[in-house]
Amino acid sequence: MARSALRPAEVDAFRRRLAAAATRLFARHGYAAVTMRAVAAELGVSAMTPYRYVAGKAELVALVRAAAFTRFAAALAVAEPDASGAPLPRLRQLKAAYLRFALAHPDDYRVMFELRAPDDDTRWPELERASAAAFAHLQGAVDAAIAAGELAGEPRSLAQLLWASTHGLVALHLAGKLSGRAFARLAAIDHELAGFRPAGSPTPRRRRS
Repeated sequence: MARSALRPAEVDAFRRRLAAAATRLFARHGYAAVTMRAVAAELGVSAMTPYRYVAGKAELVALVRAAAFTRFAAALAVAEPDASGAPLPRLRQLKAAYLRFALAHPDDYRVMFELRAPDDDTRWPELERASAAAFAHLQGAVDAAIAAGELAGEPRSLAQLLWASTHGLVALHLAGKLSGRAFARLAAIDHELAGFRPAGSPTPRRRRS
């Protein structure tokens, strides 16, 4: 007897379960542990069941990362003030939201940046859209700061440098290379913004953690 066609809601619900199971496996055992068979066992279904919903491990990894980036983008959206607000406070709030998410959801954070398949991300539009949505919050804030004369530089490159700087701080902390106190102290310093303020701008004061 032929299998009945899956309804879209059934597909979406099971794909969410697949993503959650794969995230748990990655958090406990690393990338190598995330196999189709292992995910099936985690969910208590047959080894072939996941293949009804994803083509293989590469698509599963893309699905997991897209789900994490979607949650990350939502956290940034909630934290970001009105786009018409002052540009530098907007950037500081985004940085604080970035750090809060990484500390509160380290598994999601590692999934986004460490759980990578060898395939190019652009093979998976869902992942590409989710990661772009997260980055768009920072890019929009940087564009506004440059337009207001608060920062100087090429917008895309500046946004990428600010992202990389914050990511590096988080990665060192999650790897155990920065204590909680050191992490808080460094997170409170606007060292990223200071390097891109126009000549003649007043030096921003260090904020309390």
